[in-house]
Amino acid sequence: MSDDYDFDLFVIGAGSGGVRASRVAAGHGARVAVAEEYKVGGTCVIRGCVPKKLLVYGAHFAEDLKDARRFGWNVPDCAFDWPTLRDNVIGEVSRLEGLYQQTLDNNKVTTFHERATIEGPHEVRLASGRLVKAKYILVATGAWPNVPDVPGAELGITSNEVFHLEKMPRRVAIFGGGYIANEFAGIFHEFACEVTLVLRGDQILRGYDEQIRDRLLQISMSKGIQFRFNAPLERIEKQEDGSLKVFITGGAPIETDLVLFATGRNPKIDGLGLENAGVEIEKGAIKVDAHSRTNVESIYAVGDVTNRVQLTPVAIREGHAFADTVFGGNPRTVDYDCIPSAVFSHPPIGAVGMTEGEARNKLGNVKVYTSDFRPMKNTLANRNERSLYKLVCNGLTDQVVGIHMLSPDAPEILQAAAIAVKAGLTKADFDATVALHPSMAEELVLMR
Repeated sequence: MSDDYDFDLFVIGAGSGGVRASRVAAGHGARVAVAEEYKVGGTCVIRGCVPKKLLVYGAHFAEDLKDARRFGWNVPDCAFDWPTLRDNVIGEVSRLEGLYQQTLDNNKVTTFHERATIEGPHEVRLASGRLVKAKYILVATGAWPNVPDVPGAELGITSNEVFHLEKMPRRVAIFGGGYIANEFAGIFHEFACEVTLVLRGDQILRGYDEQIRDRLLQISMSKGIQFRFNAPLERIEKQEDGSLKVFITGGAPIETDLVLFATGRNPKIDGLGLENAGVEIEKGAIKVDAHSRTNVESIYAVGDVTNRVQLTPVAIREGHAFADTVFGGNPRTVDYDCIPSAVFSHPPIGAVGMTEGEARNKLGNVKVYTSDFRPMKNTLANRNERSLYKLVCNGLTDQVVGIHMLSPDAPEILQAAAIAVKAGLTKADFDATVALHPSMAEELVLMR
């Protein structure tokens, strides 16, 4: 390392991408520092997918306890205690935060628990006032929930605050139609809240297969979740009894106890000092090339702050590839093709590859196979909820170009199935595989 620099690499943000980049770069022999103004672990671990998935598990017990009676278990009426789940989840998050910090310490990464901003191509200013010089700077500050600019918006909360509610509300209005909105709609509904999902447009889960999202909408409505489509938010007012009154365009006001904004996430770049180094911004995100480098040779960015694909596993791969490229002598890029995704709704969605609509637009000749069935557990539980699996194939080559599933355990099943899509396997390969019976997964190899 040159004497001109305090560190070879300075990382701003200790989330999934930043921690991976720090650890791998240090493993390649670089002297690394990372600054984190909140908690080590980032959005996913601290206030995102990990605590949310724990709430999903907790919510599932509402149906599982009811179903258990059909399986011979004498389950009494059970009361849900929100503070117990909340505090246990917060405790688990704290444990994971400690593990992430331990990873940094074990790899001899210096951690600054304070905000850092960019002063120049090789300079970072800490909140304490210290100026640090680094040969390379990596921005990995993630994204931040979007809050609508309307009167009374401060009366609502985002996914950042939802894990710390003092008590469970009786009524919840959720704004948004994406995966976060639908996941929390399912969670709050299972916790016995009256849930209303309010959307500016006319459909949920844009980008997912139309047939799958329509089925989720039907199931959600049958469970009692209410939907307001084409209903832009106008304002929110607090009532004398502490409740909220939500005014929307073209519809009656909604009376609720909690407003949750789930209207997307924006790259977190405000106040970072990017302009001090001349870093180029495009559509509100840091513009980078295939190697995650900005227009400034010494400054890189990975994860949600680049707004390429806002998924934790993608940020981790970008951080790893960056470290290998810059410090490991192994230049490589991330392959963004066939990235699997999940929506942990009730029931959950798993998806990989092209939707039917995308395939028809791109390939023209398409064959689609579906399996619409009632899972065995649901039959004995006397639950009418049906699962839907879908294979989208190239009509000329027989290659499976997309798999879409709405079913219990769909994300768990899809992870293995995604390998087949990534490998370019054909429908004949699926057909030639012997079914694992009885299982829900066997439907993937039984479609005709």
